[in-house]
Amino acid sequence: MKVLFAAAECVPFVKTGGLADVVGALPKTLIEKGIEVEVILPFYSQIPDKYRDAVEHILDFKIKMGWRHVYCGVKKLVLEGVTYYFVDNESFFKREGLYGHWDDGERFAYFSMAVCEIMDRLSIVPNIIHVHDWHTAMIPMLLVHKYSWMEPLKNIRKVLTIHNLKFQGIYNPIILESCFGIGMESFVDQGVKYYDKVNFLQGGIQYADCVTTVSPQYAEEIKTSEFGETLDGVLRFNDWKLHGILNGIDTDLYNPATDNALFDNYSDKRLPGKYRHKQELQKLLGLEVNPNIPMIASISRLTDQKGFQLVSAVLEPLMQREVQYVVLGTGEYEYESYYKEMAGRYPHKMSARIEFDASLAQQIYAASDFFLMPSAFEPCGLSQLIALRYGSIPIVHETGGLKDTVEPYNRFEEKGTGFSFNIFSAEVMMHMIDEALEVYRRKPAYTRLVRHAMRQDFGWDKSADQYIDLYKSLM
Repeated sequence: MKVLFAAAECVPFVKTGGLADVVGALPKTLIEKGIEVEVILPFYSQIPDKYRDAVEHILDFKIKMGWRHVYCGVKKLVLEGVTYYFVDNESFFKREGLYGHWDDGERFAYFSMAVCEIMDRLSIVPNIIHVHDWHTAMIPMLLVHKYSWMEPLKNIRKVLTIHNLKFQGIYNPIILESCFGIGMESFVDQGVKYYDKVNFLQGGIQYADCVTTVSPQYAEEIKTSEFGETLDGVLRFNDWKLHGILNGIDTDLYNPATDNALFDNYSDKRLPGKYRHKQELQKLLGLEVNPNIPMIASISRLTDQKGFQLVSAVLEPLMQREVQYVVLGTGEYEYESYYKEMAGRYPHKMSARIEFDASLAQQIYAASDFFLMPSAFEPCGLSQLIALRYGSIPIVHETGGLKDTVEPYNRFEEKGTGFSFNIFSAEVMMHMIDEALEVYRRKPAYTRLVRHAMRQDFGWDKSADQYIDLYKSLM
């Protein structure tokens, strides 16, 4: 079986969110299980020089976009057993950021067509093409309406994974002719037509042979008006091909026993290293150095989706408790400025790093005792999985993948892996934080909870088997 992944980002090359982690880790596990997997990505200027310098230029040609003929270079790199292809066009991919540009529709229309034409030109035709999110969601439509005349591409089965339904790629219908160079045959309700616009993600849902989400709970939630982002009707119509498969994490990369970013390594059997590391991070962040003070952490985009309206509402009363709070991330200005202000008012109890630093993130996961993640909605979430791996007990809102992965703690039976609340309110969340702190004060019970959390298996092995079964069913 041969599978081609097409995506907008992938670690270790570029990353803005969990999509990159999935596209970076899942192919490696599939290859270990005997599946032939290749990955195709844009050749962004943000890709580190050590990878840019290592690629091999193998092909260039022109892609017809409407009335234009646009350059397409193809580069290749084999890394850790995975073959990567990169689509090179500086006018589209030499930008300040990966997304948020006025011509994103044109950029990813180009990339989607490049993927299709590269498959034919390089004879890397897979049994399955696995596309991710709106950036590549039009590839299934293109294989039906634009490239069906290419004999080698006719029998490719098409899988779309939705990592976050909120982002859909909605554009003026003129894009079908001016960029994709096709007519209006796909501009129908059971195609890409979304009111009077073209919706890339809707097109992927309609034309893919199978649609997956990144957790079983999210697959159910998005069929409702509350979480469906106005596509709930389309998803209910396509319910027969919708599957929820839980994301995993790279357990080699996220391993407190070997993580070079930590001041001291540890495992579930050797916890003292965690508390030595905690004291070093307290020094680094200017907090009171005391391993017995519970440290709560959040590593996230600072947005309403991630529940920071709740965090802001309880931050002042939280600072009155014997606790430390560490937040790392960037996002909406009101949260950035408020957390910096609060860190200034409580310098020995709170640290706000308004940035993203991967090494510091690892250090915070390892040092913290609790991980606060009150997302309003969460397709899967990787942060809570990493937190569990490092022995930072999650405090989460019961939604999406958070509900699938965090087992509520039962203080009487001492079972569970974290603390969760099902009503999205600051008051309820604060009550759950207090419950967590009460367990922390019962040291033997808390230590058993940490050890149990660290022993959970959220690697990719089980999920990869589910993807393989899905691929086989399509073939």
